Amino acid sequence: MAEPLLRIDGLTKRFGGVIASDAITLDIERDEFHAVIGPNGAGKTTLIGLLAGEIAPQDGTIWFDGDDITALAVHRRSRLGLARSFQITSLFADFTALDNVALAVQAHDGHSFRFWSNARREAALREPAQAALSRVGLSHRADVRVDRLSHGEQRQLEIAMALATKPRLLLLDEPMAGMGPDESARMLAMLRDIKGTITLLLIEHDVETVFALADRITVLVYGRVIASGDPATIRADAAVREAYLGTS
Repeated sequence: MAEPLLRIDGLTKRFGGVIASDAITLDIERDEFHAVIGPNGAGKTTLIGLLAGEIAPQDGTIWFDGDDITALAVHRRSRLGLARSFQITSLFADFTALDNVALAVQAHDGHSFRFWSNARREAALREPAQAALSRVGLSHRADVRVDRLSHGEQRQLEIAMALATKPRLLLLDEPMAGMGPDESARMLAMLRDIKGTITLLLIEHDVETVFALADRITVLVYGRVIASGDPATIRADAAVREAYLGTS
């Protein structure tokens, strides 16, 4: 069996007396769509921060494609192929959608921002940016300023920016936060389209979306993994129903 793309062994993070990640051990397979669910305060966003390199653990190890990346900085993990989205979008509101994605390409490639006016004409930046917008269904909005995009379109744009860096693992933190039904449906369709083309780790409160998309689901409660398996296994797990899903 092939080695998992991501391996987490005993990952632990404490904030004072609160254990946000309690010896988490987990494998993410290549090209898998893996979701992490759990009630508020379960430690889901802390886990994403640990994997992205934004938070340092007190204990445990993270392997990416066989390499120990536990102590690597965020930018070095990005170079290896880890990218993430955030619960709150962080975009350049005065720039167009295409400009934002091209900036992500430029930053990932390590180029200077000082010559951005000329970079707007660089095919090496524009072409991958256009391709990323097409992947998330925003090619028709390429020349629209970010502050004129809907909330859902801004969330799609953030994912396009991550995809433009050609990640091997994309960490998605609540991509449907704040969306209405129509926007959620578009996001669901977009995630379904990219499923299988890249390894995805999704944190999401929308349980219907999780069960519609995920190959495997891990359930966190108070920073501890209480179950991990395919959607049918998770639905049938008595501890999961009691802790999170309910009994109906």
